[in-house]
Amino acid sequence: MADLCGGITLEMLKEAWETVRSSPLGVINTPMIPWSQTTLQLDGPACNIHIKLENMQRTGSFKIRGVANQFARRPAGGHFVTMSAGNYGKSFAFASKHYKSKGKVVMPETAPVSRSVLIQSFGVEVERVPNSGMMDAVNRCVQEENMTFLHSYDDMDLIAGHASLGFELLEAVPRPDVVVVCCGGGGLLAGVAAALKLSGCQGTRIYGVEPDGACTMFKSFMEKKPVGMDTKSIASGLAPPFAGALPYELCQRYVEDIVLITDEEIKSAVSTLYGAGLLVEPSGSAAFAAVANGRIPDIAGKTVVVILSGGNIGKDELVHFPD
Repeated sequence: MADLCGGITLEMLKEAWETVRSSPLGVINTPMIPWSQTTLQLDGPACNIHIKLENMQRTGSFKIRGVANQFARRPAGGHFVTMSAGNYGKSFAFASKHYKSKGKVVMPETAPVSRSVLIQSFGVEVERVPNSGMMDAVNRCVQEENMTFLHSYDDMDLIAGHASLGFELLEAVPRPDVVVVCCGGGGLLAGVAAALKLSGCQGTRIYGVEPDGACTMFKSFMEKKPVGMDTKSIASGLAPPFAGALPYELCQRYVEDIVLITDEEIKSAVSTLYGAGLLVEPSGSAAFAAVANGRIPDIAGKTVVVILSGGNIGKDELVHFPD
């Protein structure tokens, strides 16, 4: 396959980091806390774990980072369409309102209705469709309504914006041995991995985490090309129908491996984090679940960073999780 990411440089990513830091959308440098300063228990090898609280980010997830860079590089007042299960759509709607742009979010019918209502509250239209028909709905908007498509994970401006999280991580923990990141379409994982590796952290092992029922990047690694599948997971934000081509190539280059977790492990992680005072959605808890369930190899005595990527979970969803 062609080298889609050949032009990516440390300078490009740092320029995007500055754009994100100075964005009028108010992106936050989220806290990094040692696991030892929480009430969380760790069964397994002793290691030095730090938790990046991206669940405290503006709009409730890391997505605002990439959105800030995307919108800064496009004309204000445009007419944009995207597809999202919730978090990207929320950040997209937030940015659309600020930049006085018209927007439409195509959402899967499986996404919680509360997320659709929230996105619409920013003045953005929502169209709910079957998961398999999302791309067709987007293409119709582009062709019939002359909208510009902003991709929620397969976009270089977006990935470069997400790389800002990687640079923040290095400010707090300069030489991590292991970094664990959730993976849906792969935009966050690709951005963080590129930021770390291009900053000289060649010895850092970076792992992506996917639900076993929505393992598009895992299968892409196996087949050595971006692939799609009929995805199903309680972590709807990690269940796009295909892996992104740009994220795939960057992950192939910079990521150690993709590991899988079950929906039951995700549910348990959400409950465990909630019990420790951390409100984290299923998608946002994936990296924690991987560490808590021993999916990450050789971490004894190592410095490990775990990213809690989002906290957008409503009361209507929390009732489905065990106490």
